[in-house]
Amino acid sequence: MLDRPMPGAQVAFPTEAGQAPPGASPYRIQRTMRLRNQNRPGVLGEVATAIGAAGGNIGDIRTVERGSRHKVRDIDVSTTDLAMLEAVLTSVRELPHTELLDVRDEVLRVHLGGKLRVSPRYPVRTVTDLRHVYTPGVAEVCRLIESDPRVADRYTGIANSVAVVTDGTAVLGLGNIGPVAGMPVIEGKCALLAQMVGIDAHPLLVEPGPSDEIVAALTRVAPSFGAIQLEDFAAPHCFEITPALQARVAIPVMHDDQHGTATVVLAAVLRAASMTGREATGLTAGVVGLGAAGSAIAQLLMHFQGRPVYGTGRTPDSIERLKAEGGIAVELDELLGRCDLVIAATAQPGLIRPDQVRPGQIIFAISNPIPEIEPERAMEAGATLAVDGSVVNNLLGFPGLFRGVLDTRARRFTTEMYVAAALAIASRATHDEVVPDSLDPGVHREVARAVVRAAVAGGVARAEPSLEYFEDWPSSGG
Repeated sequence: MLDRPMPGAQVAFPTEAGQAPPGASPYRIQRTMRLRNQNRPGVLGEVATAIGAAGGNIGDIRTVERGSRHKVRDIDVSTTDLAMLEAVLTSVRELPHTELLDVRDEVLRVHLGGKLRVSPRYPVRTVTDLRHVYTPGVAEVCRLIESDPRVADRYTGIANSVAVVTDGTAVLGLGNIGPVAGMPVIEGKCALLAQMVGIDAHPLLVEPGPSDEIVAALTRVAPSFGAIQLEDFAAPHCFEITPALQARVAIPVMHDDQHGTATVVLAAVLRAASMTGREATGLTAGVVGLGAAGSAIAQLLMHFQGRPVYGTGRTPDSIERLKAEGGIAVELDELLGRCDLVIAATAQPGLIRPDQVRPGQIIFAISNPIPEIEPERAMEAGATLAVDGSVVNNLLGFPGLFRGVLDTRARRFTTEMYVAAALAIASRATHDEVVPDSLDPGVHREVARAVVRAAVAGGVARAEPSLEYFEDWPSSGG
């Protein structure tokens, strides 16, 4: 979240103002500047003013050295394009009390060599260790699993493993850049699954191709994993691949761009309703954009509310999907005129004009990096609450969702699990937050526990954790 307003205040989460400038990147360019500032009042303020005047956004500020006459600081800055970055650097260089020492690309540095590594749980230091971990001792374990495949959950890492898979056809806001270029994204997902909930996650790249070929390929490798997370598969293939793969494997499959996004959006809707004094089930909801995220959001809202959701999309197929699920297809102007809650997921900056916003509406413009309408402009036009894509962080959902299905050896994800996860996320937000901090370990624990309960209640669990599970977080990853 970018801002945390005072209790009772109206909520807006500002990002870049206006339309994307010509030549702007579909992502933010980030650099770290190292500055030597004279140790006198107002110097840091001069730096901040210069960066902001040139169009840059300031991130973290870290003091590296303190002296009687100077301070050395690292300041993280983001811009929409390289020209803006150069303007920021020029402005800083011209400051009378500041010296620009270095400019570093910390994002690339973090990615050097990739973000993952494989480490053994039992290091091999002696011949005895070797005999236990590998030959000849491993043969006995192989025979044991051959005689009873169920014990593989106990004597291998399969039950704690997730494949994170992409074909690179819909990566972030970058589009179809191919599977190899999408690798940094799924490496990041794997790192987060490991850090947040102790899952051994493995990135897996597949070449784009017909849906049936991708399903066949993933079916063949599925025995290696306890679950599969699909990532950055473009519509309409994602609507074909996810259910077809789930029908062929006995482990849970989830497309995070659909179901993870919908889960977090539902959590934010629950909080938005509470913060504006309304009932979430009573809101007339409309979804603008019926791609992977928008279609799943509409479906989950309809399941939760028990009533139709209005929707508008660009393709006949997307409209037919909405109608098949019980939604009502309308034009954009009618949707904005009818709905109390408007959720836009179109990747079309500036699509919603301020004059189209009705007083009292809740506006979720979640496309990144630039929303369909900036939250502050929606608020100025009369919205009672407006948020952008910075709020809808899928990190709030997918770690706990996968921890929960692995810990119950669930056969599949269910809609009830997504609702349970959304309720758990919303429950962790404080009175002035639309959603909680995605780096809070307690959020992921609560989501996992909610998913476990839903899996058991829904009859898809093949194992039921003990009561202690709900008191103490599992220390061994399942």
